[in-house]
Amino acid sequence: MATPKIFESEYRFCQILWDCEPVKSTELVKLCREKLGWSKATTYTVIKRLSERGVVKSEDAVVTSLVSRQEAENARIDELVEDTFGGSLPAFVAAFSRRQKLSAEEAAALRKMIEEAED
Repeated sequence: MATPKIFESEYRFCQILWDCEPVKSTELVKLCREKLGWSKATTYTVIKRLSERGVVKSEDAVVTSLVSRQEAENARIDELVEDTFGGSLPAFVAAFSRRQKLSAEEAAALRKMIEEAED
């Protein structure tokens, strides 16, 4: 099953949720006001929208995620690679490495990841 789309502002909300879940919706309203400047109505609207898409669950005024941080990050990266680089991982890595030099440790870590992915 594909990870539901999480838009940028929703992702910032999810980061707060992942850091403190399970969390009562009233506490989430306070956290979103402090960290995002959102009103109570905005927070509840986002909870409802994400619940409808299967990203979070709100039950008995307690909100929990149904999509993990890792799943959301993977989906965002997949979308970036697809939209910007036509789905080409080598094009993505080439663009990144042209912009920033890799240390020997980073290059070794990338080699190891590639080797493990090939197995």
